[in-house]
Amino acid sequence: TIFRSAKYTSHEVTIDKAQLDWFEETVKAHPAEEGWKIFVFTHAPPNGSGLRVLQENHVVNGCCWLNHSNEAECRKFIELCREHRSIKAWFSGHFHLGQDYQDSITFPTIDPSEGPYPNRGSCVFVQTSVMRSGTSRDTRQQSRLIRGDKEKFEICTVDHQKGGIVRVDATITYRGDTNEVGVYAHSDIAKKDDKLFKVYQPCAGDALHPPDDGLVEYEEEMILDEPITTDTVKWWKMDCGRVLGLLNGMLIEYDRSTLAPLGLVVGADELLGKRIAVIYSGEDGYCEVSYEEGMEGADCSDLEVDAQEQAVLLLDDTDGSVTVVQPNEDGSYWRKIVRNKMIRMKEVRRERAAKALAASLLQNEEASVVSSWGPYISTKGTAKNTGVVGLTTAAKK
Repeated sequence: TIFRSAKYTSHEVTIDKAQLDWFEETVKAHPAEEGWKIFVFTHAPPNGSGLRVLQENHVVNGCCWLNHSNEAECRKFIELCREHRSIKAWFSGHFHLGQDYQDSITFPTIDPSEGPYPNRGSCVFVQTSVMRSGTSRDTRQQSRLIRGDKEKFEICTVDHQKGGIVRVDATITYRGDTNEVGVYAHSDIAKKDDKLFKVYQPCAGDALHPPDDGLVEYEEEMILDEPITTDTVKWWKMDCGRVLGLLNGMLIEYDRSTLAPLGLVVGADELLGKRIAVIYSGEDGYCEVSYEEGMEGADCSDLEVDAQEQAVLLLDDTDGSVTVVQPNEDGSYWRKIVRNKMIRMKEVRRERAAKALAASLLQNEEASVVSSWGPYISTKGTAKNTGVVGLTTAAKK
């Protein structure tokens, strides 16, 4: 991680450009056709691995995958696995989850009767737990053992709560240089009071399988009939290629290639009870040129070829209000709202100092202290006001 200098959450694991370039050159120089078999070990897993993640932690904080906040780099690792079939296994930790779940190991190929082709090259992805009880999210204390020969390898669990006994979890057998077949040794092993769940991930299907039932297909607009509840499971593709979906009362963005969860767009606190609409928001046949101060230029210069501009709306049937969910400047939707921990600690200290001043100077132990910061609060081309209505300035009547 780059804890002190991370732009967003300090728990994002980042592989810098020099390391990434070295890794790409290494796998290129060791092709599967020459018999090479590469095993990779990283702290966090790559996007597209299919491993179990925690929606309420890693997804909403934007720190699931290697280089999570950089879209191109985040997807680069799985693209290398797909291209270079000498990469046979990828071990990672980061989630602090145990190894008793089948989806703590994912295979590059599965029987067509079990679902669509996962498109992970020839690589098995493996979650590694933790050995110390104080850092485990699900009470497991486990580590991995790998053993094998030129024909196959076994992925095992070492259970540190049971005297270090070894359990075989899966056997991977090579099928030539460019393929391998995995077999699980057991099903999920649940503990009493287990509350962790597998995050829903959309399934687009393939030539043999239809998309899952949550897919909403539409032409120019989509307006959901029912208000969002915690049981609503839907997903859809935006015209620009972005993928959004609903789970546990939250709006989530998914990677357009792997359909892995990327991050939180709208939280349940803002979304539950509302409906969602996706509508066409551009103009056909021409670009509008504005001469308004601060808005000069053509309004369609950044649209992708053949992509229609769309708006994602939250509709509140109780008061008739509409919220526009604006995308980020890079076109993504998931909110990079968890920032560097060092910066957040400084902000907390400033608020604490403000509270102390209010108590001594204003004689108010219960003073309301709020923070004001950017970057954006307006769609205007020239910004003269910095207040957040209803927070740092009075609410409009």
